[in-house]
Amino acid sequence: MESQVRGGTRWRRFAVVMVPSVAATAVIGVALAQGALAASFSVSGQSFKVRAEKLVGYNFVQYGGVAEGVDSKGNKAVHPVAVSGFKNADITNMCQSVVTPLPWGGHVTLVLKAGNKGTDIKAENLYLDVESLDADAEFKNIDIGVAAGSTKAPGIQPGTQADKFGFAQQADEAVLRDVKQTAWATTAGTFKLPDLNLRLKIGDPKKYECY
Repeated sequence: MESQVRGGTRWRRFAVVMVPSVAATAVIGVALAQGALAASFSVSGQSFKVRAEKLVGYNFVQYGGVAEGVDSKGNKAVHPVAVSGFKNADITNMCQSVVTPLPWGGHVTLVLKAGNKGTDIKAENLYLDVESLDADAEFKNIDIGVAAGSTKAPGIQPGTQADKFGFAQQADEAVLRDVKQTAWATTAGTFKLPDLNLRLKIGDPKKYECY
């Protein structure tokens, strides 16, 4: 991203557009940190990066699906994803970053961090629409090739459909360490984010993204 933009007028326009959004995001962030709201993260059809030191999830289900997004020309498109669901999950030291291009050039990166001061993030009915995942994984009582979400809660994400011809698996417990993933959406019935830190960064995205 460029740290400079062309002209004070554009900075003022940027402020007019961004300040209400930042204020709203801050209010929502405080509510999430207090466990007061259900959560849904998706950004105008964009993918985003998530890194976590550790995720321990219970009643794990995974199945194939699609996420709505945009192609390189800005047209609507669908993207294949692996939907991972957890009835409950504890997440240690999470970072989430989203890069958005600015109309006049350069980028802004939204960086959200939480659960990095000794208290884990707590989530219930958590679903992750994942495009790619790198992690050290351990599964307990895994069952591969089952009908998606057939016996484990939380089952199929409400309002969505699984690919009935696709791969599916479930397990009593999933432990993921050193997690690096690209996702299209994250939703949860409740999402408590201790020590929430949210920042907007102007400049080269490589300096600010989670990985």
